[in-house]
Amino acid sequence: MKILVCISHVPDTTSKINFVNNDTEFDTNGVQYVINPNDEFGLTKAVILKEQTGAQLTVVNVGGADAEATLRKALAIGADEAIRINANPTDGLFVAKQLANVVKQGGYDLIIAGTESIDYNGGMVPGMLAGLLGYNFVNACIGLEINGSEATAVREIDGGKETSTAALPLIIAGKKGLVEEKDLRIPNMRGIMTARTKALNLVEPTGDAPATQAVKFEKPAAKSAVKLVNADNIDELVSLLHNEAKVI
Repeated sequence: MKILVCISHVPDTTSKINFVNNDTEFDTNGVQYVINPNDEFGLTKAVILKEQTGAQLTVVNVGGADAEATLRKALAIGADEAIRINANPTDGLFVAKQLANVVKQGGYDLIIAGTESIDYNGGMVPGMLAGLLGYNFVNACIGLEINGSEATAVREIDGGKETSTAALPLIIAGKKGLVEEKDLRIPNMRGIMTARTKALNLVEPTGDAPATQAVKFEKPAAKSAVKLVNADNIDELVSLLHNEAKVI
């Protein structure tokens, strides 16, 4: 079995976000990048499946040279090889088209992506990828077992969970719950040393033009100052909630 895990290279959630060039570009200065958390759950699941079945595990990213550190971390966690598609991930459809080309050439049986990345939160790439390839697709996947050429997947639905079976090839959009948080893999020293010798292949993008262009970014408005109300003054509290906050 051949497994492909899609890795997004995203800013750490503790990073301070700023924009430059008249708020048209994200300021990368001083920003620490990490593996997208949803992708991290998928990567750990893929490593477990590799250990169980002897599968070949590849990770892929659409991005610039700065993403190679993130791919090396994925190699240290347990991937066998990495692919970097040398393009700026401008929008979901563009990324899906680049990934579809890699999947077609690689003949992968199972493709694991995160439900969404924590930077743009688009939540569209896995579904678009499945649509472009005509593969079976399970969204919001929180459980996965592989038995030969068939997969059993559990996904979240409104008010519950749904279990379904599907034949490989299959694309899943994984999230927290695909593995337990305590089971997430982190690179050890042996993995870090081994990752240096594993292949990191550079692939040039297809000729597809980006479908969208960011015009301008805007930060949320700063939070207003907190107004304290004496615990005994219920009338003032009700008045403020009604007239100022307008929540009642």
